[in-house]
Amino acid sequence: MARVAVVGSGFIGRAWAITFARAGHDVALWDENPEAPHRAIDFIASVTPDLAANDLLGGASPEALLARLRAEKTLAAALADADHVQENAPERLDVKKAIFSGLDRLAPQSAVLASSSSAILPSRFTEHLAHRHRCLVIHPINPPYLIPAAEVVPAPWTAPETVERARAFLVAAGQAPIVMKRELDGFVMNRMQGALLEEAFRLVADGFASVEDVDVGIREGLALRWSFMGPFETIDLNAPAGVRDYVERYQGIYATLFEQMQRRVDWAGPVLVQIEGERRAKLPANQLVERQKWRDRRLMALAAQKRHAARDIGT
Repeated sequence: MARVAVVGSGFIGRAWAITFARAGHDVALWDENPEAPHRAIDFIASVTPDLAANDLLGGASPEALLARLRAEKTLAAALADADHVQENAPERLDVKKAIFSGLDRLAPQSAVLASSSSAILPSRFTEHLAHRHRCLVIHPINPPYLIPAAEVVPAPWTAPETVERARAFLVAAGQAPIVMKRELDGFVMNRMQGALLEEAFRLVADGFASVEDVDVGIREGLALRWSFMGPFETIDLNAPAGVRDYVERYQGIYATLFEQMQRRVDWAGPVLVQIEGERRAKLPANQLVERQKWRDRRLMALAAQKRHAARDIGT
């Protein structure tokens, strides 16, 4: 069992807290807002029955998982004896730099210091630290207790031992780490998601498809395969002789398409009126929260199904 400090107890922090507590770790939550850790624990208590019903608590009862969580009033108390620190502060460089200065000063020197940053390169907020070799980004897809992929992104000075410790820690917690060799804007997942969103906005803005048609193409098409295999395995299985055969057959098609994709549509331009209008017609704003809860219940069911399929069919 490790001792984990979750620094910042909002959407991402509370989700990481479930992940780490489910893995059997002792989790301390801290936030600049003293009420936030208590609200996070209340939220966790509200979702653990559904997680238990889908066998997503690692065999623990809701009561046992909650017993592994505690709210701390001070950052120093949360960091005391921590083996792993997961920072989840707002996505602002000045905030990250200030918090990591405190983490580096207060946390045990043996602790890994990880940020959940989704956009800021780790080099930008760790360069000034005395013990910067132990710092890196671990960026999840939210919520990590339902979506296991998480990006491990080192700064140029992050020690290889730190990267390996972070990778092994995630694997032991049931996550699926993406270990980057070096930092890059957008990391891996946002670059791939961004490429898809760029084309989705173009298709709608140029009048080729509706918002719902684009969503159907992913939801009822590509995502069915992508829910259990990635793009390289997909094309490896989509040609009789594998990936080389696929490239020989289809690269010309994609090369032609790529030439048509070299133009950005301003997401906040006129197309946003259309996209928002179609989305609000399908889902009124006052139903967003309930739909988010529906999404998470569907993710729980999917996570449970994938686990059962891996056991019964294989990975």
